[in-house]
Amino acid sequence: MEDLLGADGRASELIDQAIALVMTYAPKVVLAIVTLIVGLWLINRFVGVLDAKLGKKDPTLNKFLCGLIGAILKILLFISVASMVGIATTSFIAIIGAAGLAVGLALQGSLGNFAGGVLILIFKPFKVGDAIEAQGYLGAVREISILYTIVDTFDNRRVVIPNGSLSNATLVNVNFYDTRRCDMTFGIAYGDDIDKARSVIKQLLDEDERVLPEPEPRISVGSLGDNSVNIIVRPWTKTDDLWPVYWDMHERVKKAFDKEGLTIPFPQRDVHLYKNE
Repeated sequence: MEDLLGADGRASELIDQAIALVMTYAPKVVLAIVTLIVGLWLINRFVGVLDAKLGKKDPTLNKFLCGLIGAILKILLFISVASMVGIATTSFIAIIGAAGLAVGLALQGSLGNFAGGVLILIFKPFKVGDAIEAQGYLGAVREISILYTIVDTFDNRRVVIPNGSLSNATLVNVNFYDTRRCDMTFGIAYGDDIDKARSVIKQLLDEDERVLPEPEPRISVGSLGDNSVNIIVRPWTKTDDLWPVYWDMHERVKKAFDKEGLTIPFPQRDVHLYKNE
């Protein structure tokens, strides 16, 4: 009888302790869950608004900054929720720091890419929309994220380049300036009239509205080749018009030279055959 009473007493004591624990921690757990859900919603809403605002002013900084701020705010939210439940934040932060150190040692390349992304945003060698030539690829910058830069090539390929490589290597920003010089060379035969060829080329340049009057196009004899007199042509155009002018001018010069009797020479070889008697 006494054993039964003792067992009932212990069970009642355990039930009372469980009820006390539930009454103590249940409100904290519920509040922590509510805080987590509301906090994540607010963070996502804030990052979305920031994304919309920065997207209009600075698309280059947009993705990088939004991703970084979102990650920092979520880490702070998780630490706050842990402290609400009763987890010692000092120990929690120490654990995060140790884990961060271990992850940092394991992901040194990613940290280098992160540092490279920061350097790109500070010094701005290029921005979203620029055409760059880097790491053997030529294309338009579509996005600069925390670790990588996304480039779409002109033959419709997507290239993901680590920011660390971009910040530590030579790259060419093709359309950094509004105007560019279009370098072309046309060869004529040694027997042709140089002044006539120069006059024909100048007329073609004057007729093309895409060629800028200033700086004045340069048309000069660049070299005396093995088979031709090479005339260099250096007009200036808007950056977007450079390649269309380059391609169109080659076609127009060929047709104009044919019409004016000017010869574009090509390598030829005379072969002499000797017959031994």
